Amino acid sequence: MLSGYVGSVAYTTRNDPREEVIQAWYMDDSDEDQRLPHHREPKEFVSLNQLSELGVLSWKLDADNYETDAELKKIREDRGYSYVDLIEVCPEKLPNYEEKIKNFFEEHLHTDEEIRYCLAGSERWNHRLTLSGIYHRFTLDSDNYIKAMRLFVGDPVWTPFNRPHDHLPARKEYVQAFVNKDDSARAVDAAAA
Repeated sequence: MLSGYVGSVAYTTRNDPREEVIQAWYMDDSDEDQRLPHHREPKEFVSLNQLSELGVLSWKLDADNYETDAELKKIREDRGYSYVDLIEVCPEKLPNYEEKIKNFFEEHLHTDEEIRYCLAGSERWNHRLTLSGIYHRFTLDSDNYIKAMRLFVGDPVWTPFNRPHDHLPARKEYVQAFVNKDDSARAVDAAAA
């Protein structure tokens, strides 16, 4: 199972246009600087389809025109994102920067969707959505900078729950919907027979 992932700029010629800006891989267990890629040896990449099966959704949007982007407007309407703010994550703009990025790198979950639209920096993920209940982590690369739009349904809930918090309803719902989904489908099929 994918325990964590890092986004990175990747200029590829794959069929999915999102793969021009997103790569995902299984991470090693090294204690080296968290801003390094932390690839396993040999490298093990995760496809965007695999991420989607785990509840990580992404879109390729026009970050240079985010204020007028019709596709972003449609995503916001479809998912009910009423709250929006912008944040710059860098030593000059984020108080207690080193401590905060160490906290962001701890594997955690939220009880609400976590949506980040990276507008500037070497990690332009465009738009990435992480469902409530999925363990994830965040870090920068060695450039130490991103500017991101954060989107929420209603008022934002910033509380991270570091692993393990498997008892939370959001985690149980995520596991049932994405991890045990084949078991649920088999149970429904068996009940219908």
